[in-house]
Amino acid sequence: MQLGVLSLGSTQPDPVTGAAASATRHFDDVVRLAELAEEAGLDYFGFGEHHAGRTVATAPPVVLAAIAARTSRIRLITTVTLLSTLDPLRVAEDYATLDHLSHGRLELIVGKGNSADPYAMFGYDRAQQWELQAEHYEILRRLWREEDVTFRGRFRSLDGVTSLPRPLQEPPPVWHGVATSLASPELAARNGDPIFVANAIQPMENYGRLVDHYRQQWELHGRDPASARVGSGGMLFAAKTSQQARDVLRPYYEAQWADRDPTRDRGGVGDEPAGATLERNIAAGGLFAGSPQEIVDKVGTYRERYGHDLMIFGPQIGGMPHQLVAESLDLFAAEVAPQLAVL
Repeated sequence: MQLGVLSLGSTQPDPVTGAAASATRHFDDVVRLAELAEEAGLDYFGFGEHHAGRTVATAPPVVLAAIAARTSRIRLITTVTLLSTLDPLRVAEDYATLDHLSHGRLELIVGKGNSADPYAMFGYDRAQQWELQAEHYEILRRLWREEDVTFRGRFRSLDGVTSLPRPLQEPPPVWHGVATSLASPELAARNGDPIFVANAIQPMENYGRLVDHYRQQWELHGRDPASARVGSGGMLFAAKTSQQARDVLRPYYEAQWADRDPTRDRGGVGDEPAGATLERNIAAGGLFAGSPQEIVDKVGTYRERYGHDLMIFGPQIGGMPHQLVAESLDLFAAEVAPQLAVL
């Protein structure tokens, strides 16, 4: 199994000390986390995209370009590129540029994200989210494979356009993020692309049905079942003992959900917590927290269900300071990653 870590660019204050860092400090921490991931021998570093709330993750190509300049081996992946609300030509140009700056280390996860905010912010109708996603992906796919692209769509048209620069990889790998709907796994299977399961909020089985549907669609399109590829996300906190992990993590976990009402209708965007308590999310959700062996065992359970060969964890939880994140990642790299790598 390949492994990595990701950042969602949260600017949440530290709930223990009350300290609130500047945007500059948050960007520095993201870059330092990527450097730590490479030093730890991990395979991937991911950076998310959000356009509302407490975040610095509004410009992933810029952040990942900075990381490309500070690293040399680790692959850089977007978690996630909000393709339904972005211009696909701009995406093709920005990320092809990043592909060159990283010397061919770029991969994309495309999706809608888990928030309704970008649709209104960027002038799109959220009711058309799936049509936008499919059309924008068709354009991006063609732009990275063809020159002089002519396209007539419902939302976007092109007349003999060649996106520049041409990507270094031919083309960069694209994953489809899946969280709530069968539409994304269907789009991925139709195009012969891998899927990345969000696995951040809901119980395992909610995502498992999406993986099952993807594999079924993959075979219906005449593809070799063995060639279907699945990745998965999750949140991470490792400590020497299970009790220590829970004691240290609890204020950060509770702070992360403090301003979220799990009973509120969030429009089906996949932002409902698996449980109100830390213990329930460790037991039934995508939170991988505890001793090294506890984390290894839980990843094994998920791998039996999803059959995934890539897992990327988010270690920054609820305003946790960088030092705690680094200590957790060091323990993960030393005692968890070697066991997962052979799965």
